[in-house]
Amino acid sequence: MRTMRSWFRDTTGGLPTTFWYLWSGTLINRLGSFVLVFLAIYLTQERGFSASQAGLVIGLWGVGGAFGTTAGGTLADRWGRRPTLLTAHVGAAAMMLGLGLARDLWAVALGALLLGMFAEAARPAFGAMMIDVVPAKDRLRAFSLNYWAINLGFACAAVLAGLAAQADYLLLFVVDAATMLITALIIFSKVPETRQTGPATAATAAAAPRGALRTILTDRVYLGFVALNLFAALVFLQHISMLPIAMGDDGLSPATYGSVIALNGILIVVGQLFVPRLIRGRSRSHVLALASVVMGVGFGLTAFAGTPWFYGLTVLIWTVGEMLNSPSNSTLIAELSPAELRGRYQGVFSLSWQIAGASAPVLGGLVREHAGNDILWYGCAALGLLTAVAHLVSGPARERRAAALRRSGEAPAPATASRAPQPAEA
Repeated sequence: MRTMRSWFRDTTGGLPTTFWYLWSGTLINRLGSFVLVFLAIYLTQERGFSASQAGLVIGLWGVGGAFGTTAGGTLADRWGRRPTLLTAHVGAAAMMLGLGLARDLWAVALGALLLGMFAEAARPAFGAMMIDVVPAKDRLRAFSLNYWAINLGFACAAVLAGLAAQADYLLLFVVDAATMLITALIIFSKVPETRQTGPATAATAAAAPRGALRTILTDRVYLGFVALNLFAALVFLQHISMLPIAMGDDGLSPATYGSVIALNGILIVVGQLFVPRLIRGRSRSHVLALASVVMGVGFGLTAFAGTPWFYGLTVLIWTVGEMLNSPSNSTLIAELSPAELRGRYQGVFSLSWQIAGASAPVLGGLVREHAGNDILWYGCAALGLLTAVAHLVSGPARERRAAALRRSGEAPAPATASRAPQPAEA
């Protein structure tokens, strides 16, 4: 019992109060995250769209998210984290209801585009706020706890959504919108603005966005890291686009898909709190490479699945890779982002998820229709292995850059021979 109390204290103790309000908002929001999980099933079974049309709609969600993360990162640095989060959550709640009421393909597509824009605009501001309030030594714990909350909510939402979808699909959209509004209320009443203010940061915030973009575009180490996350996301996001369609082709119901995909959240809830100790002190490039291999193997095995238990096994395998990937990714973003440009750096990283969100369902649908289901999953396995090799090759350069930033506190120097413009504070 004493050992358990000591572990719990080491895992959760000493984190700022603001972090726990953000954590609570994350949990509540994810408890209602029904729609994206079941959107492919909703579009194909309830609205009668083809797999390609469903992939297009989900892809437009990602396109909207790409605009949202770009704008959200800039607003988080210039306007503030708190107002950006509030605007994003309230706007997303309104768009969620609009998407649920849309019927024609053009209306559904437009609703998905706008919903993705508002929903994903919150991601850079949230990530920047987490880095603002949590000391560097506690960030691995904090990001793991937040990831734990995301998946606790996701596990519950996947099961409940499978049951709710059998009663009324509109209920999914209503509950999801309500949780977004509750999260906005928590931020409005409990979370203060965390953006650093002062002469240097004010000068940087007032600088032209083009200068900030130029700084990021010359940071080849960071952009390489973002590109590798894009490849991993192309594999990972097949679980919300092509996986439910594949299970439907095997005669499995939406409720079965909900139960199977809930294993992802359940395993993370059970194991994620132990991951920080497991990977602490280990090479992050090796951890990320291992994560890519495990995710690739898990999705590759989907080609052989046809029963609920086999699909569940594949989910458990790629979930282990996801658990290893997320904390290492989060801490690297924090260490590679200069303080005055955190929102924009978060936005660029989130952009990789949005590009994957736009292209993964479209590419997955095209590969599936023209080359077959098996080729799709074999391709996921191959892409996972290639990403792992790239992490091993590029990892040392990332660690050298992170160490240099810790020592100097300066923005990253571009990986070119010429001297590129730097932020005002540098």
